[in-house]
Amino acid sequence: MQQARATLIEHPFDMVVFGGRGDLAKRKLIPALFHLDVEDRLPPDGRIIAVSRAKLARDPFRQQMHDSCADCDFEHFNKDAWDKFADRLDYIASDASHKEDYGALKEALAGRDEVVRVFYLATAPDLFVPIAENLSAAGLITPLTRLVLEKPIGHDLESAHAINAAIGRCLAEHQIFRIDHYLGKETVQNLMVLRFANGLFEPLWNRTHIDHVQITVAETVGVGGRWAYYDKAGAIRDMVQNHMLQLLCLVTMEPPVTLDADAVRDEKLKVLRSLAPIRGADTAHLTVRGQYRAGAADGKPVPGYLQEPDAKEASDTETFVAIKAGVQNWRWAGVPFYLRSGKRLQGRTSEIVVQFRAPPYALYPESAGAIHPNQLVMRLQPNEGIRLLMLSKQRGPGDLRLRQTALDLSFKEAFGGRSPDAYERLLLDVIRGRPTLFMRVDEVEEAWRWIEPILEGWDREGVTPKPYIAGSWGPSASVALIERDGRTWHEEES
Repeated sequence: MQQARATLIEHPFDMVVFGGRGDLAKRKLIPALFHLDVEDRLPPDGRIIAVSRAKLARDPFRQQMHDSCADCDFEHFNKDAWDKFADRLDYIASDASHKEDYGALKEALAGRDEVVRVFYLATAPDLFVPIAENLSAAGLITPLTRLVLEKPIGHDLESAHAINAAIGRCLAEHQIFRIDHYLGKETVQNLMVLRFANGLFEPLWNRTHIDHVQITVAETVGVGGRWAYYDKAGAIRDMVQNHMLQLLCLVTMEPPVTLDADAVRDEKLKVLRSLAPIRGADTAHLTVRGQYRAGAADGKPVPGYLQEPDAKEASDTETFVAIKAGVQNWRWAGVPFYLRSGKRLQGRTSEIVVQFRAPPYALYPESAGAIHPNQLVMRLQPNEGIRLLMLSKQRGPGDLRLRQTALDLSFKEAFGGRSPDAYERLLLDVIRGRPTLFMRVDEVEEAWRWIEPILEGWDREGVTPKPYIAGSWGPSASVALIERDGRTWHEEES
């Protein structure tokens, strides 16, 4: 029998999840904490307190979380493990927006000021500031407090700055953890290792050897029951401003002096400040907006964006966006970065594709049709791993023929076992007070500073979403965006 893994956290903690009965808590946070407990990564004295408006007793709440965890990972679910974990769970019915409604929480945390105290705001963004201010007014913020904010932080630069400033009056910057779950994915972590720990790639990681980079985050699902939220955000606010720009930073950043949190985030900030601005008329030919129409997903008919439940009759919100970006610095001058993200696309995949330049001379002209530039494909989901696409000779006698083949590193096959969810790593880092994988205030605002002129350009230039059929790879204009440069989107079966 395999021995239990040593506990990685020794200090006791209290994690208070505002929005504790919401979709994020049920699908991600509680299952992640359950897995950490199963793997003996949490200390015995670690409590999880859910806060929500609904009048609910502790036992019915535990049953709801039991059902969620069982649905999320039935293979690793068993009664003994759940009973042990359930002892950590508590529930408080409270309206977090009301200052006078914090008595029960204050009582639950009494006498534990020396315990790491995590407040996770799995709520609508308009509650971020009221909750932080109410926690401060109730005297619940201690030197060991961490506050976790989910995206989006604001809907533009002004609102993001206002939220950050208000929360900054309640807590110090090192206590604020702005989470982006993409930074907790195994492939994203391996991206830095691949770049900075392997002599094979480090010398090639520049404009001399790399032709272009593609970053794709594609979803087969629609907006579902989140129409009201999504219609205020759209694909550029929901995905590009945070997830995709963070991936772009990790691909292009200079090596940090150390792996210290601020050293890493300083380098990411330099990338954001080096992004070529896209504004005015440039938005019409450097970006593409799309909105899905009725089509099919997994062989079944699905409605269009405007036919989803709770949808309005008309909306110009984009459910797809593609952008041709540039990084104006010595390493990347002239290298295009193609970003695209959308809902109701043909496949579910998140990946980074680095395409290298072709050899300077065609030594095998008879195989010209088979000559493909080398590509490094880093798959974030599904089937996490890294593939190096290269040319090799086909087997057999006769004329020499080349074909594209892959050196394939599947994390599942290489390391075995269950692949931890990104939230597991990030929740551990919050409890331990390690902010490297979280966004600093200046990163968030610099990202908005680049995104905002695109939004303004769309309005001024009348750049409206182009329709695309659900189950396709987006509007044809996104194909034209990259193919007019003589390049092609990387698409393969998941």
